[in-house]
Amino acid sequence: MRVVLGVSGGIAAYKACSVLRLLTEAGHQVSVVPTAAALRFVGAPTWEALSGRPVSDQVWDDVPGVPHVRLGQQADLVLVVPATADLLARASHGIADDLLTNTLLTARCPVVLAPAMHTEMWTHPATVANVATLRERGTVVVEPASGRLTGADTGPGRLPEPEDIVRAALAAVATRTGQPQGRPGLLTGRHVVVTAGGTREPLDPVRFLGNRSSGKQGYAVAVAAAQRGARVSLLSCNVEIPPPPGCDVTAVETARELEAAVHRVLAEDAVDVVVMTAAVADFRPARYAGTKIKKTHDAVDDGAPVVELVRNPDILAGLVERRGGARTPYLVGFAAETGDEDGDVLAHARAKLERKGCDLLVANEVGVDTTFGKDTSTVHLLRPGSGEVVTVGPTGKDRIAEALWDVVGPALAVEAPGPVGDQP
Repeated sequence: MRVVLGVSGGIAAYKACSVLRLLTEAGHQVSVVPTAAALRFVGAPTWEALSGRPVSDQVWDDVPGVPHVRLGQQADLVLVVPATADLLARASHGIADDLLTNTLLTARCPVVLAPAMHTEMWTHPATVANVATLRERGTVVVEPASGRLTGADTGPGRLPEPEDIVRAALAAVATRTGQPQGRPGLLTGRHVVVTAGGTREPLDPVRFLGNRSSGKQGYAVAVAAAQRGARVSLLSCNVEIPPPPGCDVTAVETARELEAAVHRVLAEDAVDVVVMTAAVADFRPARYAGTKIKKTHDAVDDGAPVVELVRNPDILAGLVERRGGARTPYLVGFAAETGDEDGDVLAHARAKLERKGCDLLVANEVGVDTTFGKDTSTVHLLRPGSGEVVTVGPTGKDRIAEALWDVVGPALAVEAPGPVGDQP
C-alpha cells in the first residue's frame, strides 16, 4: 500500500518515527511529507533513513514530477502524525501553501489525521469547528489521548500511541475499500457485533456498581475485525478511549441496555458473529434511589444502608437460547477468571463453556494489576467438544484479537448458511 505520512510541526513529531517504522515493517511503501516546522523537530535525514525514500517539504522540488498533485493522486492512504491545530485549520479551510496541504487537497484516498496539541487548543471553539468540518467531509480525525503534555500540563490533546494510530489508519482504509488491510482472514462482507467495556448499574444519581474493564480488549477485537474486511457494530459500555474508525459505535451503560442493544442489532440485520467481550455485571441494585443516599449521623443508628441485589440477564446464554438449533450467529464468550480452591482458570473456564453453550470461550486471566486497564493479557481459547486449548500471551491485546479471528474465521468458512438475526 502506498502511504503518504504527513508530519506537522509539533513536539510529538518524534513519535511519527515509530509510526513510520510500523508501516514500513508491515510492508507498506511510505513517503514522508513534513512541514517546514516539522523539520525543526525531526530532520530530513531521519525520515529518509527510516523510509528509504527522499524527503522534501517543497512544491518546488522535482517540478517536472508535479509532486504536489502526484503524491495525493497515487496514495492509498494519507496519514498525518501529528496534526497540529494549525494543520487542522489549514486543512479544513482548503489552504494549500506547502507540499503537505497540497497533498491533502489532491488525495481521493482515506485521509486520517492524528491531532496533538495542548488541551486549551484542542477544546478551543475554532479547533472544534475545524474538526467537525473535516469529519463531515469524510476525513478521519482520531481522538487524541488524555495524559501528560509538554511541560507539566496534563489533559486531552496527547498524541495516541503509534500502534493505535496505525490500527485506526488501516481500519479507515478497510472501511473505504471493503478490503482487509490487516492479517488475512475470512471476514470480508461479514457482519460482526462486538461488546466492549464494563457495564455500570446505578445505585443513586452519584454511585454505581461496576467493574475494572477498560474496553481495550473489545476495541482491539473490533479493530482487527474491521481490518479483515468485516462490518463491525461495536456496543461500547462506559469506555473512555477514542472510538475506533471503521466501526459503528453505540454507547450503552447497564447490562439491560446492552442486552437490548444486542437484540436490536440482531433484529435489524443479519449478523454472522457476536463477540461478548464486555464485562457484564452479574447483579444490579434491586432499587434505584432517585436522590443521593446520605450517610447517617444519628447517635443511635449510624450504620450503613443495606443494598439488595437482583440478578442481571445472562446475555450470552440468552443468545444461545434465542439461536436455538441454528448455526449462526457464531457466538464467542469472554470469561474473566481467577483460580481458587475449587480449581484453576482452565477448570472454571471449561465449566463455564459447558454452561453457556457458546461456540468459543476466551478465558481471560485476571487479578490485581493484571489485565484490567493493562495493554497485555493472557487468554485461553476453548471450544466445546474439544480438549484443545489455545493459549495466547502474555502479549498485547491486539495480538490476542488477531488470534481470536484466526480461530473464528476458518470456523465461519465451514459453517453452513443458517438463519441469522431475530430468532423466535
